[in-house]
Amino acid sequence: MTGFVSFVSSGPGDPELLTLKAVARLQAADVVLFDDLSSGPILAHAREGADLVGVGKRAGRLSPKQDHVSRLLVDYAQTGARVVRLKSGDSGMFGRLEEEITALRDAGISYEVIPGVSSAMAAAAAAGIPLTRRLTARRVQFVTGHDVTGSLPGDLNLAALADPSATTVIFMGKRTFPELAGLLIGAGLSPQTPALLAESVSTPAQKITRGTVGTMADLIASEAEDGPALILIGPLAE
Repeated sequence: MTGFVSFVSSGPGDPELLTLKAVARLQAADVVLFDDLSSGPILAHAREGADLVGVGKRAGRLSPKQDHVSRLLVDYAQTGARVVRLKSGDSGMFGRLEEEITALRDAGISYEVIPGVSSAMAAAAAAGIPLTRRLTARRVQFVTGHDVTGSLPGDLNLAALADPSATTVIFMGKRTFPELAGLLIGAGLSPQTPALLAESVSTPAQKITRGTVGTMADLIASEAEDGPALILIGPLAE
């Protein structure tokens, strides 16, 4: 008997931002494999007696390997269990969702993907700004600030990222932002372009720091906390 896997997006951290479908899947699950950022009060929705298994990966910390996480999903589902893979933000956004889906497909296991509130949208809401504006911010682009080695990706489209009429959201970019900022300025982006650092969005530790592309690297070095963070740059990030 083969079980079923629900990839449940937990949103940015506030349990009130969970969707009704996400809560329903948590309440019905036999097993919940959760990320670090999806723990705490969100897990209170899991039913009593469910197995709760932490599989979160955090930069600079010892973390489960991705193939191990994928193997756990398959192993639990093959027992006939209803499995929830609880991912922070929206599971399709820089969450290695595809690798886990591939493992399930290869094993013949059925699954569903339940979307959630992306931390990018939550960060903009926390800062009280929109992500788009007619005429001056017509495009939104999401990019990761590091590759599998932890370094700034070497194949970034700098011309697109330096577009002054776009809102750019950089995920996991605190450590590499000084290098990225230098590249963007070299590609023509004004150092006076507004920039915003959003940390631990929608949690009690939330912190919003405003600056510019030219000043944000120093602000990160002097003020940044250790929590998860996004950097927004563009005409609306002020």
